[in-house]
Amino acid sequence: MDYLLDLLKIILPAGIVLYGMYLVVVSFLSKEREKLLIDLKTQNTQVVLPIRLQAAERLCLLLERITPNNLVRRSNPSQFTAAELHPQLLAEVREEFNHNLSQQVYFSEETWEAVRRAVEDVITLLNLSRQSLNAEASGMELAKAIFFLNPWSKKNDAIAYALRQVKSEIQLHF
Repeated sequence: MDYLLDLLKIILPAGIVLYGMYLVVVSFLSKEREKLLIDLKTQNTQVVLPIRLQAAERLCLLLERITPNNLVRRSNPSQFTAAELHPQLLAEVREEFNHNLSQQVYFSEETWEAVRRAVEDVITLLNLSRQSLNAEASGMELAKAIFFLNPWSKKNDAIAYALRQVKSEIQLHF
């Protein structure tokens, strides 16, 4: 019995010390893991944030380039008939959009949907403007029809909404 009591006097303190060491090691490893995760997130932010900013710049540029005013001004409508200018404008809008399709990876569904809706609205405007003219109309007449039907003079237009969405999503990161 004395032997068992002496053994218990040695094993019990040793067990308590081992359990204490276990808790210290687990706590240390947990803190190290958290520190590594924070470092990884910081490095990720340093890489991804500039890319997201660049994507936002590209989407803003896309939206500005497809506004009817800028679109018509770049095309020089006096050189073309309406039948020639219309497909050229449509192709330019679609090309701009297709060129920026990959930017959707960096934005929420809602923001990308707003951008897509703005592009569709511009295409609809171009088609409606062309339909309102006769077959022999000039490019200038098409430009006037585009400006006449242009809903972007209102406050709630799709391009302005999409721009606000892109800007507000980027502002979340600052």
